[in-house]
Amino acid sequence: MFGSTRTGANAYATVGIETGVAAASPHKLVVMLFEGAMIAISSAIQHLQSGNTAAKGQAISKAITIIENGLRASLDKKVGGDIALNLDALYEYMCSRLIIANAKNQVAVLEEVYQLLKGLKDAWESIPAAANPQPSPAAPKPVAYDPLAPQQPSRLMKA
Repeated sequence: MFGSTRTGANAYATVGIETGVAAASPHKLVVMLFEGAMIAISSAIQHLQSGNTAAKGQAISKAITIIENGLRASLDKKVGGDIALNLDALYEYMCSRLIIANAKNQVAVLEEVYQLLKGLKDAWESIPAAANPQPSPAAPKPVAYDPLAPQQPSRLMKA
């Protein structure tokens, strides 16, 4: 009738993630992509070990999508030079390894890609804050909606 508690919790989690993405600096967005791919791979390992083949495949597909459409697509090969080209090759390697892990049900290959992503994430996070410009303080910050807080009347409504 009203939905499950889990559905409500998932909705709040989704809003939290969307708010985090909207407020994140470009540097933080890359960290979030690494984390998302790592979570998907961890999930794939759990599903593989429990014999849930369909969920394993979905988790691996999610990791591939994050790597291809997030990390790899965000590379600027003209500006990034050799580093961007090397990362591009590494991301391509990761995706091919994930495809093999999916086809052959190889936990070791999933763990290999996880460790590669972890190493890159750790290196990315070690970049000094001065090299990571934050969003402009003049930019509007997202405000959480509090249904219990007094609300201002809308300009469109008559008082």
